[in-house]
Amino acid sequence: MTTPARPDAPTAIPPGAPTATSADAPATRGALTLLAMAVTAVLWASAFVGVRAVGHDLDAGALTLGRVAVGSVALTVMVLVVHARRRTPVRLPRGRVLVLVLAWGVAWFGAYNLTLNAAEQHLDAGTTALLVNIAPMLVAVLAGFLLGEGFPRRLLVGIAIAFTGIVVIAVATTTGRFDAVGVLLGLATAVLYAGAATLQKRLLPHADALTMTWLGCLAGTVAALPFLPALVTQAGAAPASSLLGVVYLGIFPTAIAFSTWAYVLKRVSAGRAAASTYSVPPLVVLMSWVLLDEVPVPVVLVGGVLALAGVAVATLPRRAARAR
Repeated sequence: MTTPARPDAPTAIPPGAPTATSADAPATRGALTLLAMAVTAVLWASAFVGVRAVGHDLDAGALTLGRVAVGSVALTVMVLVVHARRRTPVRLPRGRVLVLVLAWGVAWFGAYNLTLNAAEQHLDAGTTALLVNIAPMLVAVLAGFLLGEGFPRRLLVGIAIAFTGIVVIAVATTTGRFDAVGVLLGLATAVLYAGAATLQKRLLPHADALTMTWLGCLAGTVAALPFLPALVTQAGAAPASSLLGVVYLGIFPTAIAFSTWAYVLKRVSAGRAAASTYSVPPLVVLMSWVLLDEVPVPVVLVGGVLALAGVAVATLPRRAARAR
């Protein structure tokens, strides 16, 4: 005798069938990744303008220490809050991974900021951003060779389009003055950016992204401590606006933007993550136009459109991939 099924009995779900939660999760993660890319680009763009403005009162070394020290404090608070909400202890990497994380922090937070600040003592914010953002091409090449990410056609096409836009902007700088020292410092900054981003991508599978960012910023702060006497002297004579600028640089472009960058880098390839920062130069040009009165010529705006188009080609997922 067969027992009739109750009308209100739940319908069995075949094993492996997608649920609403599992189907929505990739879309949600993708949206969060794109949001983190946008936050990183906007805040890093504002850093070029902030460094240029504060650089009139603090030299490269003092500004580096001030920025990363504030960033270290902000990141310490972020780490404690996150782990308190999760009710989990802070787990530090060990052994060789810890050594590499600290070395990465010295290069990324210490040396990178130092050369960037020094470059902006010679060049305007827009030109410096253009030089530094040669780095995503270097990241893509290093990631292709060292991380096995290869050279997908979409990434290469996007890089080519974006780099064309950068070249167009570089030809029409706002000052029209060539400064060899500034150009060399900008290129050195790009090399440090590329190397640090590639090393970070290799370390992220072995360390929590936020914890790694926090440790790296602490390492950069310790490395910059020789500039403490200069920071004390110059900060004492600087106006309040410059001191607030240092606080802004430490909290937003450092603590927040480097954390969102790590979030992106953990979820996408190093080449694609780096290509997303091609939007930084046109944003810097626009911000410096409004805030620093560095007025770009029309051809700069054309280059900015090209750069943003390249970002879209290189970073937005293909329709087929989204469907899968």
